Amino acid sequence: MDITQNYFEFLGLPVSFDVDPAQLSERYRALQQELHPDRHSHQSEREQRIAVQYTTYLNEALATLKSPLKRAQYLLSLQGVDTLSDSRKQLDPMFLMEQMELRERVAEATDHADPEAELDALEQQVDAEIKGLEAGFAKAWGNSNLEEAEQVVRKMQFMVKLRTEVEALEDRLFDD
Repeated sequence: MDITQNYFEFLGLPVSFDVDPAQLSERYRALQQELHPDRHSHQSEREQRIAVQYTTYLNEALATLKSPLKRAQYLLSLQGVDTLSDSRKQLDPMFLMEQMELRERVAEATDHADPEAELDALEQQVDAEIKGLEAGFAKAWGNSNLEEAEQVVRKMQFMVKLRTEVEALEDRLFDD
């Protein structure tokens, strides 16, 4: 066990955008049982601290690899590409216009004749775009086109944020 390994190595998985969710969960559960601090309560204070560090690292690895966006960002970070800071690279103007239109639809959804149907339609559209972007990232990553992969991740960030906003609006409207 070594927390200097990347998350894929730590979990014994291939470094890939395509991660088998069942295998990820299986590896996580096995390592969680092995590393859990309670299993090391009889050991020295130093060994208990190490168990806590390993468990923390394991939890971070799971959260990262479970999310397609975080996994894509992490893969790029392993190649020295930082997608978490502002980029000097411009996104496609058509994509940005589409974002503005989608955000307007979200803002106006509560005034729609059937807000629930409008939000459902928005959510389906956003989810379909996210799936398309995930496929685009997988292709760019598979072709070792890091520049294209970075652009796709930046678009994914917009779309995932938009999906979160739609879900939050649904919660506010329909949980009252």
